Amino acid sequence: MRVVAGEAKGRELAMVPGRTTRPIVDRVKTSLFDILRPRIEGVEMLDMFAGSGSVGIEALSQGARHCTFLDLEPKAVAVIRKNLAVTGLAGRASVHQADSFRFLRSTSLSFDLIYVAPPQYREMWREAMEILQARPELLRRGDPGSDEEFANGLVIVQIHPKEYGPIDAGPLRETRQKKYGNTLLVFYEPSPAPACPDESSPLA
Repeated sequence: MRVVAGEAKGRELAMVPGRTTRPIVDRVKTSLFDILRPRIEGVEMLDMFAGSGSVGIEALSQGARHCTFLDLEPKAVAVIRKNLAVTGLAGRASVHQADSFRFLRSTSLSFDLIYVAPPQYREMWREAMEILQARPELLRRGDPGSDEEFANGLVIVQIHPKEYGPIDAGPLRETRQKKYGNTLLVFYEPSPAPACPDESSPLA
C-alpha cells in the first residue's frame, strides 16, 4: 500500500495488523482521487474508521488543508501516526483514538469531505449516515451562487456492494456510485436548498 500521487507520492504505508480494518487497494484509491482531484485542494477532511489512514493521507498528499483521523483501535492509531511521520504530513493532521459515532454526535467542527469506511457487514455505515442526516451542519455547504461542479461538501461511504441499500431521504442525497470489484463507493451531497419565492410573482 502506498501514496499514489502528490507530495508524498510513492511512500509506502504500513497496514494495521489483523483483520479489523478495511484497507482500500491502490487501484481503487487512484480512481477515487481521479474523481476528487478537482475539489481536494484546501479541504478540511474527516477520515472515520481510518484504519491505516491511507485515504486521509492521500488527501493530504494531494492538497487537503487538514485531516482529522478517527479510529477506536490503539493499533490503528499507532499505524496512522507512523504513516503520517513517514510521509511528512503530520503537521496537517490530528489523530484521535475515539468512537466515530460519539465524535459525530458531539463535535462542533464541520468538514468539506467525510470518508466513512467501517468494518464490513455491521450496518455501521447506515448509523453514520443517520447521524449525518440528523446533523447536516457537520458538512459544509458551498456558495449557493457558485457554478463550480463541486461547490458543496461531500460524504463518501466505502462498503461491500452486498451491504448497499437506499437510505431515507434527508438533507443529504446520493449523487453517485462507483463499483470496483468487491468495493463500492457511494457519494452523498447536500440536497438542493428549496427555491425562495419570487417576490415579484403574484403568488409570492
